[in-house]
Amino acid sequence: MVDNNLLQTPQQFVANNPAFKMGGLRNLLFFRNTNGLVSSGAVCNIGRKLLINVPKFLAWLESNPQPKGVNNDKQ
Repeated sequence: MVDNNLLQTPQQFVANNPAFKMGGLRNLLFFRNTNGLVSSGAVCNIGRKLLINVPKFLAWLESNPQPKGVNNDKQ
């Protein structure tokens, strides 16, 4: 049996995780090839659909406290 929460679209991820805003997530996803999201397996494409592997994404986030693609200068 497949866990339905394992893979989520960005919209589903934001709806299920209110700490994330769509704009911030889109920024991370835009830089996914350079910030390590693709190499970690946290995101994948099925055709044109982009899916987030939630456990891998959260593990990636913990190992990258200030990922590339995020403007950390704004307070």
